[in-house]
Amino acid sequence: MAQPQKPKSATGLASRQAATGLLIAVLDTRQALDGLIDPSDGGTAFNRLGDRDRRLARAIVSTTLRRFGEIEAALDRMLDRRPRKAGALIRILQIAAAQILFMDVADHAAVSTAMDQVTADPDGRHFKGLANAVLRRMAREKDTVLVGADAPRLDTPDWLWTRWIKSYGEETTRAIAAAHLVEPSLDLTVKEDAAGWAEKLGGIVLPSGTVRLVPTGRVADLPGYAEGAWWVQDAAAALPARLLGDVAGKRVADLCAAPGGKTATLAHAGASVTAVDISAPRLERLSANLKRLGLSADVVAADLLAWQPSEPFDAILLDAPCTATGTIRRHPDTAWLKQSADVKSIAVRQAGMIDRAVSWLKPGGTLVYCTCSLEPQEGEGQAAAAIARHGLTPSPIAADEIGGIAGVVTEAGYLRTLPCHLPDPNPRLAGLDGFFIGRLIKP
Repeated sequence: MAQPQKPKSATGLASRQAATGLLIAVLDTRQALDGLIDPSDGGTAFNRLGDRDRRLARAIVSTTLRRFGEIEAALDRMLDRRPRKAGALIRILQIAAAQILFMDVADHAAVSTAMDQVTADPDGRHFKGLANAVLRRMAREKDTVLVGADAPRLDTPDWLWTRWIKSYGEETTRAIAAAHLVEPSLDLTVKEDAAGWAEKLGGIVLPSGTVRLVPTGRVADLPGYAEGAWWVQDAAAALPARLLGDVAGKRVADLCAAPGGKTATLAHAGASVTAVDISAPRLERLSANLKRLGLSADVVAADLLAWQPSEPFDAILLDAPCTATGTIRRHPDTAWLKQSADVKSIAVRQAGMIDRAVSWLKPGGTLVYCTCSLEPQEGEGQAAAAIARHGLTPSPIAADEIGGIAGVVTEAGYLRTLPCHLPDPNPRLAGLDGFFIGRLIKP
């Protein structure tokens, strides 16, 4: 399998310090990386960096999380035992190892900045000699230290590997885990002329109509952004709104709407959209994006389990909160933040949201339920339970509704996309987020 492209080298202690801080926040205090790097929080060390250093810090921490199992295996070979009460030492070593083993960063830059960090850490400085020896040895042996390592298995937490083997079998599980090792593409939903925009942006057009390219630089600097010609949306995430069919003139709810790609799709198709999400800050960004795109929707900040619409809807799209295990390629922190117990607890909330959504549908109305989870308990299981509770009728999805993408329509007529789907000779242009999508009709 081809290796992902490597971020370009850059020097600077501040970016490494920010990356280490992010890693600590993710692994030690269980905070999601997206929230930590949210530009609205200008007070964080990460957001005080310049653009170039922010890009480097994000690349370093993302690589560390994506390759975390391999990094741990390499450090285990270098350390007889891990010192206790050593402050941030291990996180600093992990950040440095990611640069040495997997990034196009000069070894001396990775080692020297790590040593500066260790020296500045009141608890870690006592292990400066150990850190120096470990990192210099890793730099010397970087071409051999991971030879023969089972990267897909090492970089996948045990609980996920076990669940995926049960759900998909070992061959598909390995393909999913291997896809997670490749940095993701940038997917765009365009208003019109996908081929023209693909040519202009140096990308390709997927069978579903999404424009895909390998990202470079800031998204906001790309042609078409300022004039609202497109929005960022994974190709799999672009499918659920399409499966509501012709929504022109219909009253449609987009539940759990942020960040807003599905709302934009529905509004562009002529629907009267009510976009509901519990997060007011995320809805502010949704509204700003709609304004850029020249689209409109009724935006509501509310908890679905407490909110009540004024009148029923013709159709509802419920992209329910989930473990998000289908988005690990884009969000490698997810693999290390979530636990098996989360599946059961989140599924309870999902069922409650489905019940509410069904009650807001007109008779004969369509519910598209989806999650970006690979866990059947959050997808196929929820659909089956909803059908049993409410007497819903499944509306099977046809392959031609999604551009004929191979292998994603199940025997039951649902969509189940996997990170290993949609192959391409260039791994950076392959793959989909893992999604379950079911279409159900209210009697």
